Amino acid sequence: MANFNKVILIGNLTRDPELKYTPKGSAVCDISLAINRTFGGQDGTEKKEETTFVDVTLWGRVAEVAGEYCRKGAPLCVEGRLSVETWDDKETGKKRSKMKVTGENIQLLGSKRDSAPAGDHEETRPVGRPTRAAAPTPHPDADDDIPF
Repeated sequence: MANFNKVILIGNLTRDPELKYTPKGSAVCDISLAINRTFGGQDGTEKKEETTFVDVTLWGRVAEVAGEYCRKGAPLCVEGRLSVETWDDKETGKKRSKMKVTGENIQLLGSKRDSAPAGDHEETRPVGRPTRAAAPTPHPDADDDIPF
């Protein structure tokens, strides 16, 4: 049986990113997204809204970009995978765990004014692993004289 672990989230940052470095020099950034969902409002029912808060950890260059260009309230798209963090609770001595997202790519969605520090004019673009679109392979029966 195949396994697949992929998450794509779009939401707003609940706080400024916390960029830190490990002792070996790897960048790590913790962010939190607020993701709103509106439902109801049909058949005369009242519209309702719920907000889900998701903790995300970013690593490497993606973490540095988030730390430099993202600010509280900015819209952000995160692509990553689910992961579980476990620890021993110091008060109760019990094992605790928490599901979170390990982000692999981000895309800055807001305007330059919303996400970039003053004076920076970086274009909105995806950050993370470069994606390469494969060149289309022409059909073997394709005729170059077709006018469309």
